[in-house]
Amino acid sequence: MERRLLAAALAPGPRLLEALAAALDGTGPALCPLPPDLPPPARDRLLDALAPHAVLTEQGLAPRPGGHGVDPGTAVLIATSGSTGTPKIVELSGAALRASAAATAARIGAGPRDRWLCCLPTSHIAGLQVLARALLAGTDPIVQPRFDTAAVTAAGADLVSLVPTQLRRLLDAGADLAAFRAILLGGAAAPPDLVDAARARGARLFTTYGMSETCGGCAYDGLPLDGVRLDLDPGGRIRIAGPVLFTGYHRRPDLTRAARDGAWFLTQDLGAFQDGRLRVRGRLDDVINTGGEKVVAGEVADLLSRHPRVRDVVVVGRPDPEWGERVTAVVVPAGPPPALADLRDWVRTALPAAAAPRQLEIVPAIPLLASGKPDRALLRRP
Repeated sequence: MERRLLAAALAPGPRLLEALAAALDGTGPALCPLPPDLPPPARDRLLDALAPHAVLTEQGLAPRPGGHGVDPGTAVLIATSGSTGTPKIVELSGAALRASAAATAARIGAGPRDRWLCCLPTSHIAGLQVLARALLAGTDPIVQPRFDTAAVTAAGADLVSLVPTQLRRLLDAGADLAAFRAILLGGAAAPPDLVDAARARGARLFTTYGMSETCGGCAYDGLPLDGVRLDLDPGGRIRIAGPVLFTGYHRRPDLTRAARDGAWFLTQDLGAFQDGRLRVRGRLDDVINTGGEKVVAGEVADLLSRHPRVRDVVVVGRPDPEWGERVTAVVVPAGPPPALADLRDWVRTALPAAAAPRQLEIVPAIPLLASGKPDRALLRRP
């Protein structure tokens, strides 16, 4: 027997919490949260792919004919951000979400009365997982629909999940980071100087690695959560196994088969192990082919983020008539902007010459998707 499916285009609040609680305890339909401000054409395309039985909005519940049910164990569906391609809809079981929440609580030492602050979009796994952790722990989450440094500081929460841009803003605002018992930092690669500065200000910070397919973060500070296994295939591709894995891609068994190898989920990330900890080198689809040489964009960005004049950076490949792709550094400067020659010299001290950027673009801020990840599709455009 299939389980009914509800799409909810709601801002975080009591109605979304009620729908999520019913999805987790099995008394209601499976839930797919949607951005409440999604433009109608984009929402219609997503609903066509999702095929829910009903859509819940602030105006009420609207039945939708031709609904496509899900496995009885599926509790939540998440439409991926689509930062590098067509969004996929990830099916997550209640068991996987409970395993993830329990493992997170154990790793960060969350107490039975600790309250979570949700200041991330709940249509993405990071935001929805904050609500799920709170519900499964029996505590009331504190919700900030829009991120505001003063409101976050004054919320009185014990635990919070942030993306790097939000943490940077809290630092700049002089927030008391030690007031949080734990801060989870994920969504995008965190510059080392940001992590160091936050910890120097008293933050008990955990850098997280994960994705929708793993119920969010499944490795903290490079170490897997309890029950999670990390491995690399011969090409350096990260593989993940454990109770936090997704069930499959909604209505796409072909994509599910391509992403699974028995018990293992094959990610699109390249990694390496250093002193027993996982280091994410970058995405497979972010490998830049320049002049016949392959450059891992994430490794170049990680190195550039350590330059004293670089506050934030993303490295992408842009079309080039001579080199095929040119390594391009999009930089938010720290003080006076760095020169391209300086950044090239900086990179060549640790990586092959082909990895040195051939183009530098100075920007006031890195453009982000709603999930907090860099908008790489936009950044690749000339």
